[in-house]
Amino acid sequence: MSRTPLAFTVADATTFARHLGRALADRHAAGQRPPGHVELLNLMARALGHRNLQALQADARPAKAAPAAPAVGAAKALPAAPLAEQDRPPPAALSAHARKALMQFDSRGRLIRWPNKFAVQRLAMWVLWTHFDGRRIYTEREVNRILEAANGFGDHVTLRRELVNHKLLQRKSDCSEYRKVAARPDDEARALLTAWRAQRRMPGPRVPRELPPATGAAQTAVVSSPVA
Repeated sequence: MSRTPLAFTVADATTFARHLGRALADRHAAGQRPPGHVELLNLMARALGHRNLQALQADARPAKAAPAAPAVGAAKALPAAPLAEQDRPPPAALSAHARKALMQFDSRGRLIRWPNKFAVQRLAMWVLWTHFDGRRIYTEREVNRILEAANGFGDHVTLRRELVNHKLLQRKSDCSEYRKVAARPDDEARALLTAWRAQRRMPGPRVPRELPPATGAAQTAVVSSPVA
């Protein structure tokens, strides 16, 4: 079995160490022996967001040089086929807070309980933020209607207030108009949104996003890895 150097870059050392430490702790809690060389490489690959070591190796291989341009009159190359779901890169691993936030939603995407921790509340707000359209203006009644459908514990008022507090919705001082803020979720929130969409398995009634407009409203590390 030959060995070739495998280089990878850790974008966030804290997140990488947290995921790797959690995986090692889980093995210890299950009474398993310390991981061997290949097992440890697989754990490191998963902490980096890959499915396994082979996926990390494939991602690290240099891209092939682009083919030369076809001669005049030559047949055009066929377009690349869209990636099948199985061939798409795996989503980023969930942090502990993102995993906790995901547990607050049911299989139809509804928030079924209000989280206790602020860090988990913040992530849950990003999911509710996706129910709004940044191109339109909402009345308070329309916001209430969306949030009533998006939660299962009957407190749309708290959710509306927290969306404003987290600067994901903005409103006029008289509460006559609400707008979705053009915010950008961080990596932790994006990973949660990906997992939340994948978790919505049941067709069920969808949260109403488009509502009729209201009257008067304006619209680098190097390791040695085995290669077969």
